[in-house]
Order: sequence, then structure tokens, then C-alpha cells
Amino acid sequence: MIGLIVLALLGAAAAAPTDDRIVGGYECSKHGQPWQVSINIGYHYCGGSLINDQWIISAAHCWQNPYTQIAVLGDHHIWVNEGTEQYMSVDAIYWHESYDYKTLDFDIMLMKLSHKATLNQYVKPVALPTACPTAGDMCTVSGWGNIYSDEVFNPFNLQCVRVPIMSDKDCEGSYPGKITDRMVCAGYLEGGKDACQGDSGGPLVCNEVLHGIVSWGQGCALPNYPGVYTKVCSLMPWINDTLTRYS
Repeated sequence: MIGLIVLALLGAAAAAPTDDRIVGGYECSKHGQPWQVSINIGYHYCGGSLINDQWIISAAHCWQNPYTQIAVLGDHHIWVNEGTEQYMSVDAIYWHESYDYKTLDFDIMLMKLSHKATLNQYVKPVALPTACPTAGDMCTVSGWGNIYSDEVFNPFNLQCVRVPIMSDKDCEGSYPGKITDRMVCAGYLEGGKDACQGDSGGPLVCNEVLHGIVSWGQGCALPNYPGVYTKVCSLMPWINDTLTRYS
């Protein structure tokens, strides 16, 4: 296969070969992605997105014991306390009952914070979709994951990269037989721009709406292997049901 378990353990989705950011990206404008969350277990290991004042959405393959986790909101430079951060303990985690760690189908979880976040210019939830994205829509992926495709370097400042939603045909063509209705590809067939290890669970945001969760991919930003994201629109019934049941 393509080392899905390794990808899952590292926190996976893809990066850029010739450029030196998230892979192929740039430093995000400071607090320009106010929904971005760093999930921390003594160090940053996955991303997430704030969807209301007490809930975070991330990838199921980022699961850890909730009592070992701290969710950091309002961060930019991950090693410097800038006075904008909110450090939140996690009360409970709910992952999709159909999640398959081998195929990464239904790769989604919701994390309930132990208390409500303070919403301000640095910490704001992202909107959830009311419809699915269209091929060609331009989106922003953000995270503190690896910024190289062929070596490891994790940046201090939050990185962003702009990538388009790919057609179902191109997505399936890159990963024959591995793409389900809960997945969407974003990136370029020529490679060069992608998310990577450490970006897992983080947001793919198109027109201010969360359409994807960084999930998996072969390598980072490699030609013909775009990043694969959990397709949020396809899981809205589960999201709404979980929020209603446990809020």
C-alpha cells in the first residue's frame, strides 16, 4: 500500500519538493487563520479547527487519550508565548464509529473542550459547509507540519498554502480504489504544494468554510499524489448529531 499507518502515526497529508514551506507555501498572516488549533501532548503533533466556542474538529488518526492533550488556540509562533494563546484541556473525544485506521475512511473526530473558549480577534470558529466544494475552488491549508518533501524541518510560525479542489476523476486516478465518498483531493498533479507530516487534522478552508481535514497522502507534494482530505460536507449529519447529543 502506501504506508498509511506510518502516515497516520506521523500525522499526515503531503508537502512541496522545490519550495520551502508547509511545503510550497508561505507564512500565514498573523492570526489570519483564527480557527487554527495546535493539539499538543508536550509538543505539537496535530492540527485542528475550532468550530464553536467549545468544540474542535480534527482527524480520527490524531486520537490520543484526551487527558494527555492540550488544545492551543490563538497561536502563531509555536514556541513563543505571544499573549494571544488560550491553553485548553480536553474533556472528551468522539471519533466516527465507522473510522477505519487501515484505509483512513471516516477520518474525523470531535474534541470537546473542558470549558468554553473566549472568542476574539485571535480565536474565532470556522464555518461548516452547507454544500460540498466544487472542483477548481481555491482553498487554504494551514499548519505547523514539515515544510520539506525530502527531509524534516518543522517551522515555528504557522504556514499556509493555497491549493485547488481536484476533480473526483483526478483524485481517483492518483489513488485508484482508495478514495471513498468521505474523501476529497486538493493540490496539483505536478506536485509542489501540499500539507505534510504534522499538519494532520488541520483545516482545508475554501471561501471561509471548512471543507477538508488534513488526512493522508503518498509522500508530500509529490507529482501525481495530491493531498487527501476528509470531506466535511459528507459527514455533516454525524457532526450535527454529535454536537446535539453531547453539547
